[in-house]
Amino acid sequence: MKTQCKQIFFIFITTSVVFLVSCVGNKTNQIGHKNPLDVAFGDPFVLKASDGKYYMYGTTESEKGFRACVSGDLVNWTDLGRVYEGAKPDSWTLKNFWAPEVYEIKGKYYMLFSADWKVNPTNEGENFRIGVAVSDSPRGPFKDLMDRPIFDPGYPIIDANLWFENSRVFLYYSRCCYKNPVESEVATWAKKQGWFNEIEESWVYGVEIKPDFSGIIGEPKLLLRPPVKMDDKQAEWESRSVTSREVNRRWTEGSFIFKKNGAYYMMYSANFFGGKNYAVGYATSDNPLGPFKKADNNPVLQKNTDKGGDVTGTGHNMVFTHANGEMYCVYHGRTTKTGGKRVVFIDKIEITPDGKLIVDGPTTTGQM
Repeated sequence: MKTQCKQIFFIFITTSVVFLVSCVGNKTNQIGHKNPLDVAFGDPFVLKASDGKYYMYGTTESEKGFRACVSGDLVNWTDLGRVYEGAKPDSWTLKNFWAPEVYEIKGKYYMLFSADWKVNPTNEGENFRIGVAVSDSPRGPFKDLMDRPIFDPGYPIIDANLWFENSRVFLYYSRCCYKNPVESEVATWAKKQGWFNEIEESWVYGVEIKPDFSGIIGEPKLLLRPPVKMDDKQAEWESRSVTSREVNRRWTEGSFIFKKNGAYYMMYSANFFGGKNYAVGYATSDNPLGPFKKADNNPVLQKNTDKGGDVTGTGHNMVFTHANGEMYCVYHGRTTKTGGKRVVFIDKIEITPDGKLIVDGPTTTGQM
């Protein structure tokens, strides 16, 4: 009996040791962070630079430019202060600096961003364009590459995102809702309710640009927009800002494109960025300029308060692949504790064998 007990005890100890070693091994290959991060950014973008460190850029409230922070492990972040000063030169006004993304190209770092362009002869209330700044370091300082935007489409645009393929560069952006009223069944329904006289919309476009960022090649193509029909599978979640009587706008913005298993995945955000219903969906294509088809399992990231959580306003994401081979989604959201302040979350993304994209979030627990 004693011999049998010793054997059982030995097996238990051996199994436990193997399990613990396995856990420790797995942990070293994972981020090991806890959401939300202690970073108060909206529209976060993470770059792994050639120095091996991770740099995060984002929108900060009332900032006349952009701040950044740096991390060696994606867990502990150090504030670098302001890395781009929007006042010099005089291309931009001193407000509304949004959604920076930084790309390392041939040893230099290029920051694309949205801001109020000072050239505004008709005094438009929204005059956003996309600018480019450059630096020799991911830490900045970034200086404007040109004294103008990349191009002027004649309407306000935000949320630049780039895709590089075969020496070609593609720019994706969102046309703002401003002065873009659109006829749709949702707009007709809202008007009959006596809620809104019109519904403005923002749409995602794509266009090839010159590698030196000096202009576009060809004409922009409309890639994504809110549904026109109310029986569209995407209409319910993409119209929540309207159906909740929050605001008379439907957004399609914050696009981010990546390629996996031969397919182009374009993630995008819908609804009011300042509200609880901000959420993320995706569409796929076999061409970087579309056409894109929205996924049946949208939205893939949204508030979790109806499931007992306390995260709302999840959106404007980007995706990166970690050294451990895992894909991660970086996005902003709000919690009961953070209130109206946007903070950064990082959650895993999975692409299933049949091509379905799944975000394992939002989470507020420790990540293993």
